[in-house]
Amino acid sequence: MEISGHTKTFSLLLLFIFSTLAPSKACHPVDKEALLDFKHKITDDPSKLLLSWTVSSDCCTSWEGVACDASGRVVNVSRPGLVSDNNDFIEDTYMSGTLSPSLGNLSSLQLLDLSNLKDLKGPIPQELGKLSKLTHLFLDTNKLTGSIPITLRYFYQLKKIYLSDNFLSGIVPPSVMKSWTSVSELGLSGNALSGPIPPTIGKLVMVTKLDLHENNFTGSIPTSIGNLKNLKYLDLSENQITGSIPQSIGGLAALELLYVNQNHLTGRIPSSISGLGSMIFCRLSENKLSGSLPPSIGLLSKVQRLILENNKLTGKLPPTVGRLTTLTDIFFSNNYFTGKIPSSFVNLLNLQTLDLSRNRLSGQLPPQLAKLKSLQALDLSYNPLGLVRIPDWFQELRVFQLMLAKTGIEGELPHWLSSSSLSQLDLSSNALTGKLPRWIGNMTRLSFLNLSNNGFHSSIPVEFKNLSLLMDLDIHSNKFSGRLNVIFSKEAQDPLGHFNSIDLSSNMFTGPVDDDIGERPAMASIRSLILSDNKFRGPLPKSVGKLGELQVLKLVNTGLSGTIPVELGDAKELSTILLSKNKLTGAIPEIVLNLKELKQFDVSSNKLRGRIPPHKAIIPASAFKNNPGLCGPPLPPCKRI
Repeated sequence: MEISGHTKTFSLLLLFIFSTLAPSKACHPVDKEALLDFKHKITDDPSKLLLSWTVSSDCCTSWEGVACDASGRVVNVSRPGLVSDNNDFIEDTYMSGTLSPSLGNLSSLQLLDLSNLKDLKGPIPQELGKLSKLTHLFLDTNKLTGSIPITLRYFYQLKKIYLSDNFLSGIVPPSVMKSWTSVSELGLSGNALSGPIPPTIGKLVMVTKLDLHENNFTGSIPTSIGNLKNLKYLDLSENQITGSIPQSIGGLAALELLYVNQNHLTGRIPSSISGLGSMIFCRLSENKLSGSLPPSIGLLSKVQRLILENNKLTGKLPPTVGRLTTLTDIFFSNNYFTGKIPSSFVNLLNLQTLDLSRNRLSGQLPPQLAKLKSLQALDLSYNPLGLVRIPDWFQELRVFQLMLAKTGIEGELPHWLSSSSLSQLDLSSNALTGKLPRWIGNMTRLSFLNLSNNGFHSSIPVEFKNLSLLMDLDIHSNKFSGRLNVIFSKEAQDPLGHFNSIDLSSNMFTGPVDDDIGERPAMASIRSLILSDNKFRGPLPKSVGKLGELQVLKLVNTGLSGTIPVELGDAKELSTILLSKNKLTGAIPEIVLNLKELKQFDVSSNKLRGRIPPHKAIIPASAFKNNPGLCGPPLPPCKRI
């Protein structure tokens, strides 16, 4: 959830209202001096946000971003880094410097907006606590450091405060939370705040938005959080919170969004979750929640997204989930759910994503699921379903993404796939056999295809070239044979259809690898090329160096011969080069071993000779072993002749 993008129109509106109320008196000298001191501590102002703030002019009538009341006291200071002009064009700028303690002298100030200036550094001055009339404080998206001053407890009239996306640390003082009884929006996300969430958070009885995500908060969720009856948005994600979800959370009847993902929560999901009748988005993923899913979850009548993945949830999926007819997305992957998929899921007619992968589900799939005409993505991978074959009723679905890895499928690919509209298909780690059918070329919408870890054999049919949108191909660990030319020369439908990744390892492909591999249009933006454990012969093509975005190159145990081409050093993004267990000869090019991004390099078990070039990357001696002619660090020194 992102609630730190507070409404700039509000501060601009408030500024306009105050500016139309022309002050009867000139700017108060105390306020003018305070603002000039603030300007003095700004070291860089490229967009001249403070240009109009001069000693000779009146701060109430002439200074941009400043508004006063009738008595000449400053009530609004608004100089954010995101500025819109009269044409609604948003200018993104910054200011460098620190916050002047003199701002605390603006005794009538109601709104202070210095958000999105990106480069305000240093602490939040304790003197700001003197601003007893302050209702809105926006300091988010800067580089502020230090702790939240305890003096901020004197903000008795505060309604909205955003300190998000800074480098604030330390605890949130309990006395501060206790005094903010009028706050409706609180944003502290994206900092390094630590310690427990104060139980006094239960005093924020007016709060509607509470965002504490991406900090280092520890301890448990206070039970007092159940007092926040007006709360609509609660984001505690990406912290170090432990303990269980309190039963009191069921008292948040107005809550529409609950994010507590990426913490260390344990225990069961409380049955009181049924009290969250207004909830639309629920994300409890990436925790250690256990036990069964409470049947009362079926009372969340407005929920649209239910994300519980990556926990330790057990038991059967409650049929009551089928009552959640507003659901558009279910993410339950990587848990320990057992039993069958309830037939009541047929009622989820608005469902677009159903991800039940990496569980222990078994039994027959309910054929009624064919009625889910809104379903776009179905992932049942890594469940012991024992499908044997993909049910025929699957062709009635209109899914774009079908993931059925390791679900027990056997035999040949069903012909109905040829007329499907799939863009992503994963049938890996099954017992599929036979040839890759020629009709694969009819699946022209495919962008992702994974058929790895099966028993396919024979060559790739020429019709494969028709897959002009295909970007990710993984067919490793099969028995494919023949040349690779059909794959590398496939059509590309600009700007799509250029390979991002290819894994053809552990097959029976033969070579040599095409000399112009680096010049094929489909290969222009490839990042990962894995061809290990095949039966190539001949050299590593020089044109591989033309693959400007290539990061990973693996050609282990492929029968390559010849030298390592110097041109490989032209592929500047390479971070992994694995060429071990081949018949490579000659020296290691210095330019290759000194690629700036290189992290992993292995040319062991070849016939390389000469001194290993000096290099900065940390590469173990094992990466060069079994090359009798190689010498020099990290191997033993070369012998002098």
